[in-house]
Amino acid sequence: MNLLQRIFGTGTKVDFKQLVLNKAIILDVRTPEEFKSGHIKGAINVPLQKLAGKTAEIKKMNKPVITCCLSGGRSSVAKGQLAKAGIEVYNGGGWTSLQARIS
Repeated sequence: MNLLQRIFGTGTKVDFKQLVLNKAIILDVRTPEEFKSGHIKGAINVPLQKLAGKTAEIKKMNKPVITCCLSGGRSSVAKGQLAKAGIEVYNGGGWTSLQARIS
């Protein structure tokens, strides 16, 4: 596994489509302005800067979470934060590529 795969969590094969079919939450951690410019239908927008304050609420949903952003950097940070809270979480990377993988 190379360095980028370890950082962005793309080293293991994750069936994102199956996760979504099993009611995983898609969490878009971009800014509200970025989210308004386009997003995955049904995704929840929680900007990375506000994620710490929403972690308990997300954990109460008791569902796997797929994080996404523009390119995968912020979603990787979000994945780490949520994983530390004991949430089953996957880094979906950039939202447009995630959308293609779940369609």
